Amino acid sequence: MAKKKPLLTLAQQSVGIRLSSHEKVCQVRMDNILKSIERLEKKVSDLSESVNKGKGVVSVLVFLGSIVAAAIGIFNYKWNFITKVLQLTWRRYLNC
Repeated sequence: MAKKKPLLTLAQQSVGIRLSSHEKVCQVRMDNILKSIERLEKKVSDLSESVNKGKGVVSVLVFLGSIVAAAIGIFNYKWNFITKVLQLTWRRYLNC
């Protein structure tokens, strides 16, 4: 003999309808939240790539700046040395 489904009361039916509609609304909300999280993850990955590129550019600029500073320092040192040598030689010639 087949089992008969129990008859649901009107209250039980309305509660079931309310729960199913609430679950649908929650599912839509969860889908929206999931899409937002995926977009944020993509933006974060793009930003981290940009930051890494920026770090590379800064390191290259620091390297080039140190080379330029070293060249200026060497030039300045040699120029001072040359001027001092010239001053000493001119003094020797002028005092003779």
